[in-house]
Amino acid sequence: MAAKRHTKKLEIIRFTEYLISGGAYFWSGYLMFFVGDRVLGLSLWWTKLAANVFGWTVNYLLQRYWVFKNPTLKKNQTEVTLRYGVITLVDFVIDYFIVAGLKAAGLTPYLGQFVSAGFFTVWNYAWYKWWVFPENIKRTKVHVTPARIVAHRAHGPGAYRKGS
Repeated sequence: MAAKRHTKKLEIIRFTEYLISGGAYFWSGYLMFFVGDRVLGLSLWWTKLAANVFGWTVNYLLQRYWVFKNPTLKKNQTEVTLRYGVITLVDFVIDYFIVAGLKAAGLTPYLGQFVSAGFFTVWNYAWYKWWVFPENIKRTKVHVTPARIVAHRAHGPGAYRKGS
């Protein structure tokens, strides 16, 4: 029972850290959105892209090295980073359509970003916890065996040039 309470407490701490990190992502991206929109006069697409790239960088560093810190992730840095990239690209498309749809409905994109952030608070926590930065990551490594090397050489580039 005490272990279960301890685990629950750790999860509450992690979620609080996640919210703080998400706030850093949101406000840094929000500031960049303002700069792209009001200072540089970029289109919604380019403004959202610049704001998100900046925010994603802040978010990745905080999520990976603070919220979901896990020594086993270091051995799988490439896979973790690729997973983060995949979910981030999916997020970008969804986020863009949420903000653009709300803008088309008459809501300013500045308020649309708050609506979008509410959705992504829950959506990303689940993805980060169970797929991007999981406690037990299983490495998907291709094992090269002698049979694969032989098969590659037999059918690889230049394999049919023997008679030429």
